[in-house]
Amino acid sequence: MANTTELLSFYDRDFCLTHYATKLKGVYGGVVATGAAIWAIYPSFLDARCRDEFLRVFQGGSPASIDLPPSSGEAPRSVFVFGTANGVGIIESRKHGGRSAAEEQEHGILLHLATHDVLTGLQNRRRFGEQLQQALATLGEPKPKAALLQIDLDDFKSVNDTLGHGAGDTLLQLAAGRIRDALQDGESAYRYAGDEFAVIQLGREQPAEAERLAGSLVDAFKIPFVINGIPVFVGSSIGIAFGPEHGTDGEQLMKAADIALYAAKTDGRGCARTFNRSMLLLLEQRENLRRSLRTALERGELYLEYQPLIRPPASVIGFEALLRWRHPEVGIIPPGVFIPIAEADGLMDQIGRWVLEEACRQALTWPSSLTVAVNLSPAQFLSGTLTDTVAQIIDAVGIRADRLELEITETVLLEKTIDNIDTLNTLNVLGIRISLDDFGTYYSSLSYLKNFPFDTLKIDQYFIADLDTDLKSQTIVRSIISLAHGLGISVTAEGVETSVQARWLIKENCDCLQGNFLGRPLGAEATSDFIRRSPLRVVRAMEANRAV
Repeated sequence: MANTTELLSFYDRDFCLTHYATKLKGVYGGVVATGAAIWAIYPSFLDARCRDEFLRVFQGGSPASIDLPPSSGEAPRSVFVFGTANGVGIIESRKHGGRSAAEEQEHGILLHLATHDVLTGLQNRRRFGEQLQQALATLGEPKPKAALLQIDLDDFKSVNDTLGHGAGDTLLQLAAGRIRDALQDGESAYRYAGDEFAVIQLGREQPAEAERLAGSLVDAFKIPFVINGIPVFVGSSIGIAFGPEHGTDGEQLMKAADIALYAAKTDGRGCARTFNRSMLLLLEQRENLRRSLRTALERGELYLEYQPLIRPPASVIGFEALLRWRHPEVGIIPPGVFIPIAEADGLMDQIGRWVLEEACRQALTWPSSLTVAVNLSPAQFLSGTLTDTVAQIIDAVGIRADRLELEITETVLLEKTIDNIDTLNTLNVLGIRISLDDFGTYYSSLSYLKNFPFDTLKIDQYFIADLDTDLKSQTIVRSIISLAHGLGISVTAEGVETSVQARWLIKENCDCLQGNFLGRPLGAEATSDFIRRSPLRVVRAMEANRAV
């Protein structure tokens, strides 16, 4: 707003001034101040003809040009009034330089349409590029920082998918209003593309002022939007970069802000991050991993380890297959790093099929009573081909269906409920066991247990880690065990790391234990040796439990 040459102003639903161009204050003086009534700046709107046309636009009508009654000694004036997310905007035109009032008005309208987003009323991408480059070119000595904030709406796509594009458009308008409401002098907002917005901040103490604004925007988006009576929760992730420190031209600065925005989303979304060089290094490493992952399977770099599943007092009932990646240059890469990359790049169907087949073939080398558990990613589960893939692998390998247990997390149950029920029921008919992994850490809706045919609940290690000291964890774990048994569902405790945890779980009749205390993940060759020897630590835990 500070940089525009237009007599531009915005007003809220209470007819109060919220934002205005610096030039407007130069024309009207002290009457122009945030919170001022529109009638104080444009008393002509109290005139019946002007008032009626203004209110028509204010109440949702199409934009309109209104000729204001002439004042003595002033050039003819007109205003272009257009609706915004939270009220109206006004562009005033005056006759000067030989141009007629109509020509001036037309010029103002065309200029506004060329430089502003029609849906939100914010300045558009073209104006953003021009003003960002202008801001960087005019930084003086000593060079102050120009801050760029890239803003992305979290979960916007789900609103479009579930409530429709009309609701999505309304959300964008409301989001633009919240961004505009957070701005102060020297700050300009733009709709960059889709659900992406940007703010250029000039003449401020940095980085403190950019971080303040980013914090205000993140907090503003924590409040739900109400669309057609439905509360909609959409957060904001923000990337911050400073010129000339992070870029001396618009393209460089935008790249830096984009990298910071990516870091904000990677760190959990709903937060702001400021660009630093280490982010660029991490992004380059991630891109290198992405390229390497595409060939990792055919190069034989992916492999499986197997962690024992123990039924007290000392019975090995199976193993969970855990995917690993040994990169030839980097070494072992954690699954939490490469699996999200594989899911984002559409590689999980291919990798998941290999894991299933490899785990089933390994299980054939064990006694026929032992099972193998395989984790499914949401991408596999929602692919629509899971049941066919599993059936084909079982037939090709020749393993009994009841020796395979598929582990899913609650996140895969949040979409396509009917399809989920069909998929789980089909797998159940095939005789395959279904396990609900990480129970208690996501949504933990009891309706899942009522509507889906689970054989096992796996209690997340978050609740197991402090069983020896935390009464709340003890109560939660005890309740889950009781609930599951009441529904005829077996219970497995993950992350058992100490004898105290093992004793407590055995005492509470937990069906199965898993964790490094009982057996670390093993290579395929080592599983046979583990099966042959008795897991003595479990025996000792049981004996200690009896002593108590």
